[in-house]
Amino acid sequence: MLTKKEQRLRRARQTRIRIAQQGVARLTVNRTNLHIYASVISGCGTKVLASASTSEAEVRTTLGVVGKGGNAAAAAVIGKRIAEKAIAAGVEKVAFDRAGFAYHGRVKALAEAAREAGLQF
Repeated sequence: MLTKKEQRLRRARQTRIRIAQQGVARLTVNRTNLHIYASVISGCGTKVLASASTSEAEVRTTLGVVGKGGNAAAAAVIGKRIAEKAIAAGVEKVAFDRAGFAYHGRVKALAEAAREAGLQF
C-alpha cells in the first residue's frame, strides 16, 4: 500500500517523463501548508531559469500578514511573479509540472495567473 506522498510522487514521475520527452522548459510547482513554490527549469532539466515563492521577503511584505502564503490569493501572486521572471529570462513556452498535486485550488490559481501574465503552456 502506497502512502499519500508516494502516490503523489509516482504521479509526478510519470508527468516528468512525458515533459522530458518534449524537451521544453517546465514550470514546476510545490506546495506546503504554509507556502507555495514555483520554478522554471530548462528543457534539459539541469538549470533553474527562474523561481518564486511565498517565502521570499519581498513577497511576504506584499501579502501583508506573515504566514499567509498558503492560500489561493498568494498562489496567484506567485503565478504572476514567476511568469514575469520567466519572460525576463527569455522563456515564453513551458510545460506545466504540477508535481502530482491535483489541478485545483492553489495550484490552479498559480497556473491561471501565470497564463494571464503571458506564459504559454
